[in-house]
Amino acid sequence: MTVVADVADVADLPTLVRRCPPDVVLLSLAVEAPDPTAVIADVTAVVPGAAVLAMSSRWSPRVLKAAAKAGARGFVGKDGPLDELIRMVRSLAGGQRAIDPTAAVAVLKPATCPLTCRELEVLRVAAEGLPLKEIAQRLFLAHGTVRNYLSAVLRKTGAENRLQAVRKAQQHGWL
Repeated sequence: MTVVADVADVADLPTLVRRCPPDVVLLSLAVEAPDPTAVIADVTAVVPGAAVLAMSSRWSPRVLKAAAKAGARGFVGKDGPLDELIRMVRSLAGGQRAIDPTAAVAVLKPATCPLTCRELEVLRVAAEGLPLKEIAQRLFLAHGTVRNYLSAVLRKTGAENRLQAVRKAQQHGWL
């Protein structure tokens, strides 16, 4: 097994794989990264024979399905043992698919949403970046009621702000 390159910016990945076509691309699905499914699709379009092994610290059914649809052939957790990662890379290089147990469990038994339907509705509108006043107007709620719902969302998700709550809800497939 030979590592042919390491990129800090995933935007450079399609150019790199075009120049030096790999058998397997190990791609971290970091929250702060640009749309990982677009990167997977770009890589598989540039090098159709390359197998993409998606790597994440947290799996959700939405992320797994989107990555698979984009062309990922394997899924591995970031906190798994090194020998498991090596086994998966070799499996993909041999033309097989690979999924670690943590990712499989995320699909088979998704995390239960702690939010009520109304809290999800408020969070869905908040995800558009609207201020409290506009969220309240759109949902026909009082300004204070929206603030209370958002406070409950932050508490239940463990988020520090609305953006973080939206991201967590999206990661878990609740939004």
